[in-house]
Amino acid sequence: MRRKIFIVLTAVAGIFIITKFAVSGNSDKKKNNDLFKQVELFSDTLAIIQSDYVDEIKPKDLIYGALKGMLSSLDPHSQFMDPDTYNELKVDTEGKFGGLGIEITVKDGLLTVVSPIEDTPAWKAGLKAKDRIVKINNDLTRDMTLTDAVKKLRGKVGESVTITVLRESEKKLLEFKIVRGVIKIQDIKGARILEDGIGYIRLVEFRENTAQDMDKALDKLKKSGLNAIILDLRNNPGGLLDSAVEVSERFLKKGKIIVSTKGRIVSQNMEFTAGYSKPILDMPMVVLINEGSASGSEIVAGAMKDYNRAIILGVKSFGKGSVQTIIPLTDGSALRLTTSKYFTPANKMIHGIGIFPDITVEEAKVTPLNKDDIISEAKDNKETKEGKEVKPQEIFDQIENKEKKPEDSEEEPNYKMDNQLSRAVDVLKGIKIYKTSTK
Repeated sequence: MRRKIFIVLTAVAGIFIITKFAVSGNSDKKKNNDLFKQVELFSDTLAIIQSDYVDEIKPKDLIYGALKGMLSSLDPHSQFMDPDTYNELKVDTEGKFGGLGIEITVKDGLLTVVSPIEDTPAWKAGLKAKDRIVKINNDLTRDMTLTDAVKKLRGKVGESVTITVLRESEKKLLEFKIVRGVIKIQDIKGARILEDGIGYIRLVEFRENTAQDMDKALDKLKKSGLNAIILDLRNNPGGLLDSAVEVSERFLKKGKIIVSTKGRIVSQNMEFTAGYSKPILDMPMVVLINEGSASGSEIVAGAMKDYNRAIILGVKSFGKGSVQTIIPLTDGSALRLTTSKYFTPANKMIHGIGIFPDITVEEAKVTPLNKDDIISEAKDNKETKEGKEVKPQEIFDQIENKEKKPEDSEEEPNYKMDNQLSRAVDVLKGIKIYKTSTK
């Protein structure tokens, strides 16, 4: 039995070695010999399990288990996908699926939230970037793979899942009971003029039609007098590489390198350059990022920063800058293999490092005064208007009426309650004043 297994595995190893020769054209003979020795060790172990283990295990289950372990030992993003898992991945790319609406990864050995997707059950429940998921229902996530975690988080729409997270910033465990929903991703939200021609575009994720949606948003804002841009990439977990490149080239000169990928083999080394015919180059720009900005968001922010095309404002991004290639296998399974890493135009690696803002602005909670606070403050200050004392109730009524205006509705919240966004507006105002004074 042991002899048969060894022959089969040696044949498989031979296929990989032949492939390696085809790619590189020059392999180290000593390394090949070492590989054969390790394959022999593997086949011996497999044979012992089949002959001596207390229960009989199907050869396919043993091989699948070994492949899962092999890929998971490389990095958190590489994985072996059995046919069912691979089919689930194909469904995910359609942009509509049942779940909670969070992007997760393994960081420092712990299951970590990259970012909750806006307006999904996870977002509404209050999950945040960098939350460490320690339990899913009653199952501890220690040593849990990303694939297993995703399977546990997903389920029938309408059913709930309980997640326990460690929020390190608050030094406490939090429990969230979240009802699964159908996740429909809208890539661009909140395209509007804030004030004085300063346009605001919130980009939630990079999908197939994001660049075209960006063009529509920009055209709409131009008709309203656009003269400066805020691109909000906070809590944007990424998406399609091509889409991130297309968004970047809307604001860069044709021919500029946007991002490059570098791997072990020449075919993985690529450069993506701007090719858009009518980029916006003459408007001051601010890009907002935070710890939930990852992957595609970091590509855009990195390119804008390296070319001094925009001021990056917020806090350091997540640092997810590796490229995974899906390689289908003959039995319907597949490998998700990390094959290269992203580098900014200035040749700075993104993975594990992130993008640092030009202006650091921590997120802060801005809480409006309640009625009692407003009346008390008015009494203490004895504020007057046109020589007459202003009654506290009048002040409260003015604020209450202001909050009912369309610009402060649910669709268009008051941006002044967002300290990072408000600071971005101030920065652009300053740039516009400086440009006017130097003409």
